[in-house]
Amino acid sequence: MTDPIADMLTRIRNAQAVKKGEVLVPFSKIKMAIAKILQEEGYIEDRQVVKTTNKLGSEFEMIKINLLYSEDDRQPVIRQIKKISKPGCRVYVNHSQLPHVLGGYGIAIVSTSQGLMTNKRAKKEKIGGELICEIY
Repeated sequence: MTDPIADMLTRIRNAQAVKKGEVLVPFSKIKMAIAKILQEEGYIEDRQVVKTTNKLGSEFEMIKINLLYSEDDRQPVIRQIKKISKPGCRVYVNHSQLPHVLGGYGIAIVSTSQGLMTNKRAKKEKIGGELICEIY
């Protein structure tokens, strides 16, 4: 797999398309950090690390993400989730170039020298970095 973050975002997008309650993603620290930001910003309900076994009997860790839907019409809270930086074309911005996603209603996740954070926090702390994805 060349882009595990894109795989994570696609799994979330596909699970929401069929109204699943949860989705499993292979564990990595950066994916866990992205899931933490999504939970803090109210886009997912919960995330936790679970151990699973494959057909050969070996154990490995997965991130279980509980998806969030609106109460009235059961629409996903995440309307769109889009990868910005790709393996062949990385997108770097300084703090003055950070995007305003959907007029401030959405977020962008930025990989900075101080870890992953939202575009709003990065702008406040005047830090730039690599744009990972946009969510609204």
